[in-house]
Amino acid sequence: MKRKLDLRTGRPVWFAYRAATVPTEKLTRDIKTDVLVVGMGVSGAMIAEALTARGHAVVCIDRRGPLKGSTSATTALVQFEIDQPLTTLSSMIGKEKAMQAWRRSRLAVSNLQGRIAELGIDCRLVARPSLYLAGDVMGSSELETEARARRQAGIGAFYLPRKALEDRFGIKRPGAVLSRDNLALEPRMLTAGLLLKTLERGARFYAPVEAAALEDDRDGVTVATKSGPTIRARHLVLATGYELMDMVPRAKHQIISTWAIATRPQKQAVWPEEAFIWEASDPYLYMRTTADGRVICGGEDEDFSDEEERDRLIPAKSARIAAKLSRLFPGLDTEPEFSWAGAFGTTTTGLPYIGAIPRHPRIHAVMGYGGNGITFSQIASEVLASALDGVEDADAALFGFNR
Repeated sequence: MKRKLDLRTGRPVWFAYRAATVPTEKLTRDIKTDVLVVGMGVSGAMIAEALTARGHAVVCIDRRGPLKGSTSATTALVQFEIDQPLTTLSSMIGKEKAMQAWRRSRLAVSNLQGRIAELGIDCRLVARPSLYLAGDVMGSSELETEARARRQAGIGAFYLPRKALEDRFGIKRPGAVLSRDNLALEPRMLTAGLLLKTLERGARFYAPVEAAALEDDRDGVTVATKSGPTIRARHLVLATGYELMDMVPRAKHQIISTWAIATRPQKQAVWPEEAFIWEASDPYLYMRTTADGRVICGGEDEDFSDEEERDRLIPAKSARIAAKLSRLFPGLDTEPEFSWAGAFGTTTTGLPYIGAIPRHPRIHAVMGYGGNGITFSQIASEVLASALDGVEDADAALFGFNR
């Protein structure tokens, strides 16, 4: 039905913090529901919460269980900045579409912040500025142009030249783009909080349950599970992260391996304003702090999905990331206390695919998150909740499979 991936290896930093337990049931008989969501990571949790908030009856299944997939491997830099800079994306899909994609991403971060506050979920949420540092892909002049393009799209962005960057943040680079109001949060706590709110509204969670086969018709979808029982739903949502079902189009989608480390807590040693930092380089380095002062730093991405090779590289990649971090901030203790590897899906444009699968109007999928997994999951929850209510989201065509 789908290729099973070892989505993460090592010990992600989030296991140092406690997330609430999400209860599940065993699936022992055939059942029916309005919407079946396959996947109980952060993406599935956001979608299920949005659907139950609109009155849909929802069943969620996961072959591992809640919070046990790639959600724990994310570094959770919840940014509106898309992997492809606005100027680059404009040359790929056109200026107007690119500006709208960036605006929608910006709106999604704001909407997520409001939703977390409205639901009262404690996930250590805090707003952070972000710095996009000059690198080997975009230098200082290109970053000045990028900042102007963002402002033209209505997105606040400012170019900091070398001296201003060093004076304010202690970073010695030719320049950077400064943005505001991105979010740092604890992804396992967020996912558990969303799932528990969904459960309160009557959703049913079954795990471990693996979808083995599915058939769709004009009235709905029937999913056969590996353990035997079937689930009949009016709509099916595939929120399986980077493990794609066979019928999901794979064109322009690839799996990338990535590595990350987290240091010991050192609140007094972190950089000013605890801004998110990432580079205009290939491969790029990205970093953030945690509430207790750890530094999470990731990167060294490579274009392959061999889990054994990816895992074998954890020690060398961790050492390389720590060394790069030390060069940027010599005052930090960059010795990794946590090291892990993971996988993520990416697309040519950096934009996700969200919507009904071609020729299967009752089967919806979300994939290709790139470096914006949680932000794009928020967009997916908005687009799919509207679609299942019979209303087309104004930006659905930007993310659809037929784009």
